[in-house]
Amino acid sequence: MNKTININLAGIFFHIDEDAFAKLTNYLNAIRNSFSDPDGQDEIIKDIEVRISELFSEKIHRASQVITLKELDEVISVMGQPEDYKVDEEIFNDSAPNEKKQTKRPSSHKQVFRDTDDKFIAGVSSGLGHYFGIDAIWIRLVWVALVFLGFGAPILIYILLMILIPEATTTSEKLKMKREPVNISNIEKKIKEELKNAGEKISWDENQWKNNAKEGVSGFFNTVKKIIKLKIFLLKKMGKGLFNVFGKLFGISLIILSFSTIISLIIGLFTTGITFGFLWDGNDIFDYSSIVLVDFFPFWLIVLLVFLIVGIPAFALFILGLKLIITNLKSIGMRAKIILIVLWIFSIVGLGILGIKQATEQAYDGDFITEKMIPIRKNDTLKLKMLSNNRYEYNESRSGNFHLKSDEDGNKIIYSSNIRLIVRSTNNATAKVFINSKADGNSFDNAKERAKAIDYHYTFNNNKLTLDSYFTTNISNKYRDQLVEVIVYLPIGSILYADKNTFSYHRNNSNYKDILKNGDEENYLLINSLKTDCLDCEDPSIKAKSLIPVTPSTPKINLQMKSNDSNQWVEEVNDQFKNLNTTNN
Repeated sequence: MNKTININLAGIFFHIDEDAFAKLTNYLNAIRNSFSDPDGQDEIIKDIEVRISELFSEKIHRASQVITLKELDEVISVMGQPEDYKVDEEIFNDSAPNEKKQTKRPSSHKQVFRDTDDKFIAGVSSGLGHYFGIDAIWIRLVWVALVFLGFGAPILIYILLMILIPEATTTSEKLKMKREPVNISNIEKKIKEELKNAGEKISWDENQWKNNAKEGVSGFFNTVKKIIKLKIFLLKKMGKGLFNVFGKLFGISLIILSFSTIISLIIGLFTTGITFGFLWDGNDIFDYSSIVLVDFFPFWLIVLLVFLIVGIPAFALFILGLKLIITNLKSIGMRAKIILIVLWIFSIVGLGILGIKQATEQAYDGDFITEKMIPIRKNDTLKLKMLSNNRYEYNESRSGNFHLKSDEDGNKIIYSSNIRLIVRSTNNATAKVFINSKADGNSFDNAKERAKAIDYHYTFNNNKLTLDSYFTTNISNKYRDQLVEVIVYLPIGSILYADKNTFSYHRNNSNYKDILKNGDEENYLLINSLKTDCLDCEDPSIKAKSLIPVTPSTPKINLQMKSNDSNQWVEEVNDQFKNLNTTNN
């Protein structure tokens, strides 16, 4: 069994057995000894090795495959024997009488390259000319004609071909491009041509008229080429100048924006308590943060995390703006960059953990319901009113916000006017009042306990239901979207008179089945099933239709408003309703 040798052939590693390696070495030495002219020997051998490595790569199917004598003989049959292709410098002499013309043989497969030795822009046309076997001048004429006809696609196609088609750089690639056999003779011939600057290209034997036409077209292309180069040069200069101007302006904008952001963050960092204390009714922001945020995250840490999350990118934009203006600005150093990136990532992670924890604090809803009967029956009139506490707030209006207040003992409490009033009809003979306290929590039990801790009151006296327009709770319960729903169930046939201060509390949509509509305040409303009928509205279109048959003996009810004593008028209306009911019975 022969030994295996690892060789590096034209930059590619191959595994070759010992016999094949010896034959390959002798083959390359024989080629080197066959040269009569030492000029260009290294370049020729190098290109031959490149071609041999290409043929080896085509024959092996996996990296571990070993080159044997069989594969080597197949490669030598393609490349040819050194003694069969002894070429000296005489064959490159045009005046030699015994010059032997070598017949051009097409390669085994076509392959297109860009010919940068005969390029106008990138050598695409000349490469396609070699590929299709026509002169490059005709392909260039086709490109120009298509562009002048108004087609924009040829420009994009040319750019695409310029990117996709590789450039012919090695001697083997140039021979493939011209469809010549890549063997020792042609490689040596090509390199000697380049060394002797005999830059004549393979061309057809054309008539004199064609040569003249080609000279004219070539002159035209040379002129166009110069014009294009001049325009490209001017555009580059103008583009560079405009880029510098816009770059400077953009850099100044970045500096102004980032510097303003950093200054604002610094001011906010040191004045957060004072600023928020002014905006939030004079209370300290730290007290507000303690009833909103989770316990294990101190407020100062949250402020610091926000400062780093916003401030570090602002600082990076500030440095970028300086670099756009000052090109030779010294870098802040890799260590500082790494520290800033790590701090920024940790700040984002920390704030993300806080957000997740805060979300879990309000993941569950809890309710605590109380129920009480009130002595309002059919034909009775209920007066409904909201009552504020002047110690906390003078205005009676609903709000979903919360405030920090102090109670009679000076203890801080959570105060909110988030009260929802709902009026509904019932078939029961007696009215009821439901108080549904709501709150969020991190569990059902936690949410229910927080809802139960809401302190809310109302009073009923002489057919007057007075509801507190606010509720309070201890600061230890934290603010978790606390809400109080007051649902008043009135029997059908009773009468409701709602004070105007109830307007903002019963502005509900249809989902709540509230029969007290906006604008019905300060009117006497007869409670019917799922609706009310106005008894004293001046507009006839909305005035209630009498539900009692009218006869000549039926007493009339005077609903005319008396401006001097409205309470007396209400009592008269109630007495007339009672008398009417007694008469009918």
